[in-house]
Amino acid sequence: MNRTASATVAPGGAAPRARGGEGSGERINGIQVIARAASILRALESNRDGMSLGEIARHVGLARSTVQRIVNALVTEGFVSAGGARSLRIGPALAKLASAAGDNIAERVAPHLRALGEDVGETVDLALLSGGSAVFVDQVAGRHRLVALSAVGERFPLHCTANGKAILACFSPEDAEELLDKSLAEHPQHKLKNRKALLRELEDTRASKLAFDLGEHGEGICAVGTALLDGFGRPLAISVPVPAQRFDDVRDDVAKKLRDFRERIKAVVRK
Repeated sequence: MNRTASATVAPGGAAPRARGGEGSGERINGIQVIARAASILRALESNRDGMSLGEIARHVGLARSTVQRIVNALVTEGFVSAGGARSLRIGPALAKLASAAGDNIAERVAPHLRALGEDVGETVDLALLSGGSAVFVDQVAGRHRLVALSAVGERFPLHCTANGKAILACFSPEDAEELLDKSLAEHPQHKLKNRKALLRELEDTRASKLAFDLGEHGEGICAVGTALLDGFGRPLAISVPVPAQRFDDVRDDVAKKLRDFRERIKAVVRK
């Protein structure tokens, strides 16, 4: 998993003593506040049911008073929404920013996605990671009378779909297991039969760049998927779902074209 550098701050502690002249203390304080705000937002993103101030403070290792000051500022800007004892959540302003980022990558990939759809003749889906789910942001419908279609905006589990497994394989084994737990929590109706088998499958996907859903998510539908990281280290997945009755006939061809497609769009998504 790609990681960005962040400052290590003692819980509730003061900013490090400034060095290097006038104004450097203010810069350090600013960086510290941004790092703390980011850690709070990450905590809320991973707890979609909401959190209290005390829960956030324990999660990020900061004093409750410090968390309250930062949360109040985030609420004012619309990055956090509040309304009850345990109802601090990601706010609409941050959701709009995330949506804009998703729209931007979808726009850049769209013509290439349509070209792939023309090439394979099957439905092609584009999905982004959101919490423990793969969210469809674009789709090209297949040309056959019988095709597999899903609504744009629909959330799919990571642990039993081709696009979800491909996303999991973008991360280290440790981070993938954390995402796996989120997926199971968000999609309890989709049970995981064999965790060890899935983790072995993810190792194969990391090597081959291809993931498969052999009727695990929905009866009668199979899929091939691949994923890669954009310029910000965010995974996006492209998958080709196919009715099971013709999947064996097209599997190898779709897999090859999907892997070739992944190589072609690297430069597009990493701008």
